[in-house]
Formats: sequence, structure tokens, C-alpha cells
Amino acid sequence: MIETLLTPLHYEYMVKAILVSGFIGGVCALLSCYVTLKGWSLMGDALSHAIVPGVVLAYLAGLPFAAGAFVSGLLAAGTMGFIKSRTRIREDAVIGIVFTTYFAAGVLLISLYPSNISLKTIVLGNILGIANRDIIQSLAISAATLVVLAVKWKDLLLFVFDPAQAKAVGLNTGLLHVMLLTLLAATAVAALQAVGACLVVAMLVTPGATAYLLTDRFGRMMGLAAAMGVTTSMLGAYASYFLDGSTGGCIVVLQTVLFLAALVFAPVHGVLAGRWKARASAQSTLASQPGGELSAGADAL
Repeated sequence: MIETLLTPLHYEYMVKAILVSGFIGGVCALLSCYVTLKGWSLMGDALSHAIVPGVVLAYLAGLPFAAGAFVSGLLAAGTMGFIKSRTRIREDAVIGIVFTTYFAAGVLLISLYPSNISLKTIVLGNILGIANRDIIQSLAISAATLVVLAVKWKDLLLFVFDPAQAKAVGLNTGLLHVMLLTLLAATAVAALQAVGACLVVAMLVTPGATAYLLTDRFGRMMGLAAAMGVTTSMLGAYASYFLDGSTGGCIVVLQTVLFLAALVFAPVHGVLAGRWKARASAQSTLASQPGGELSAGADAL
């Protein structure tokens, strides 16, 4: 039994996949706290799809795919900001238009140059077949994101909660806005190999949303999200060996299971806790009314 469980660790590609997935999952989880509080879930989805044409063009030009994806993500974010500032179109509509346009351009480029590029690899990821140079790129991008978060996490937190107050205390909110978008695009690029463009958004949103249900303190939220991101990513990569399934799919399914568990059983913000509070409030209201104590007592019996 133990020998069977240790079998995946006998293969170098599995060890690489587990470790790289865990590292990237942790970084995505930290950033997901900001994305969740800022309400930028759609932005993460948009950037994860908008990097596809950059990946294709980088491959065609013989450049590292991360460079093309990063530039493409920033261009998409800039396009969204330009359209939003120049028109009265709602932000969700702008995001929908821009990310589908970029994603369609990527699919078109792949269909025009199908010989060297695999749409499946870009969309679904291929962490089990990741090359050493791609590992270095992903780890370097993730490490840079960690450094920025460690240095500017307080400024970013104030910007996320209250941009007006952040501006009042002298912070450059425009720079913080661009910084957060840049981190989002860079992390999406780092996670592209692990789970692909379609599932990157789950790693950038789900751990933070789950932690948000479990605590009201931001520091604890980041710790919980990082722990969940690392654990589910490593377990997902490990389980994919036995299931012979998509690594990204396993990772995201595990994260979704944790989210559903928190949604139901979270001690303060869960569904069951909400029902218990509503029931206790109703009983308290009945008890405060004339004859309510008798009714409440009868209910208890």
C-alpha cells in the first residue's frame, strides 16, 4: 500500500509537477485575496484568456512564451482601461468584449499556424510535460510577484478596500492599480503551464473566496488561502497520476470542494451558521413578545 502511494514520487517529472504546482498555487492564492476583495474576478478571467495571442506570437517569433503572454495581458488591461475611460459602457461589458476579442485572435492565430502550437496545451496546461526552462520562467515570475506583495501588501490592501482613503493619505492609486493588474497578468502567465488559460482564473479566485468565508482578518485570510492553494495544487498534481486525468482539472476540483465545504460549514459566514443565526434571532424575537416565552418553551420541548 505504502509502495503504491509513493510510486508517483519515483518519477522525476511527477516530483517537478508537484513542487512547481504547489509553488504557483501558493502565489496565486495570495493574489486571489486581493482579487476577491477588489471584485476583480472577471478581470482575472479576462487576463487569463487575453494572454493566448501573446503566447502564439511568442512561439512564432521564437521568443519565450512568458514574454508574449505578459505583454498581451498588459495590452488587454490597457485596452479595457482605455475603453472604460472613453465610453459609458459598463465595466463587465468592456471586460467581456476585450477578453473574447483577444482570445478569438489567439484561436485564429493557432488555426492559421497549427504546426507548432497546441491549443490544448495553452487552454488546459501541461504541467507533467513542462520543460526546465519553463519551470525557471514560472518560478522567476512567481518569486517576483511574492517580492512585490511582501513589500507593498499594505498599500495594495488599502487601495483594494478604499481607493479614496488611499489617495487621501498620499498613495499613488494609479500606480497601485497598474501594479495589481501587472501582478495579475504575471501570475496568470506563471500558472499557464500548470492549469492552462481556462482554469487559471479558478486558482486566482477560489482560494481567496474560500478564505474570505472563514475569517474577517486579512492576514489570516492570506495564510488560509496560501495553505489551501499549496495543498490543493500539490495534491491535485499527485492525484492526477492515479486518476490519469488532467492535472489542472484535479487541482481546481479540489479547490472547489474546499470552497463548497466552507460555504456550508464556515463557523460565521457559512450557510448553516446563517440558518442557526436566523433561527436564534427568531426565537429571541418570539421570547420578547407577550406569551412568547411559553411558545418558545413549547418549541424547545
